[in-house]
Amino acid sequence: MKSSYRKCRTFYHKLKFYWSVNWTKTLYFNFKKFPFATAKKLPVFFYKRVKFTSISGEIQINGNIKRGMIGFGQPYELNTVHRGIAEINIQGKLIFKGKFQFGKDYFLFVGENAVCELGNMSSMASNAKLICLEKVVLGNYVRLGAESQIMDTNFHDIIDTNTGEKQEKTGPIFIGNYNFSGSRISIMKNTKTPDFCTIATNSFCNKDYTSWGNNILIGGIPVKLIKTNISRDWEGEKQQLDDFLTI
Repeated sequence: MKSSYRKCRTFYHKLKFYWSVNWTKTLYFNFKKFPFATAKKLPVFFYKRVKFTSISGEIQINGNIKRGMIGFGQPYELNTVHRGIAEINIQGKLIFKGKFQFGKDYFLFVGENAVCELGNMSSMASNAKLICLEKVVLGNYVRLGAESQIMDTNFHDIIDTNTGEKQEKTGPIFIGNYNFSGSRISIMKNTKTPDFCTIATNSFCNKDYTSWGNNILIGGIPVKLIKTNISRDWEGEKQQLDDFLTI
């Protein structure tokens, strides 16, 4: 009886999961952007509603291609409701270094001539925003909380009112391996973090923090060094993350 119940429960969860996939957008995207040998494996899944404003850019997947390894709107968080405002606009180059997940109601923009690299087993949770006009690189196992935003641009020209000199409008962003954040963080142009960096909720990052070393906790507006010799238990969670996020 217990064995039959487990099988029925497993079947129900699988059915519920596949029901959440937007198969029209999933099939269209994969066969539009990848060679047939790659597309037939369906490496990219879209969940619920999403608007393709543009997918004219280049999309590259490195490593072993597996079904559903990249999830846009993937239901991996506690919240279960989509508001249905997800949007992607890819005009430049988007590179996946392995598995990656966007949570619900995300916005992804990669501008023309821009390069965005997303590391293996990295993610941005619900209501995340990633805007890349020059270069954004996320290392492996970068796990960013809900309502986080990454923007490598000011959008508008900023000038020195004494000299009239213009600041650079864009600046590259490099997030190290095994970075973890709370919710509502802002990562702006010229940000660079070390490996094994934890970023507190409601933080604002806009500088190079690699000189502070690895295994650090940073936070604040703007970010300050809060604690050293601290890290998420990545080794203890690796298998759990892989099992939970693999389709």
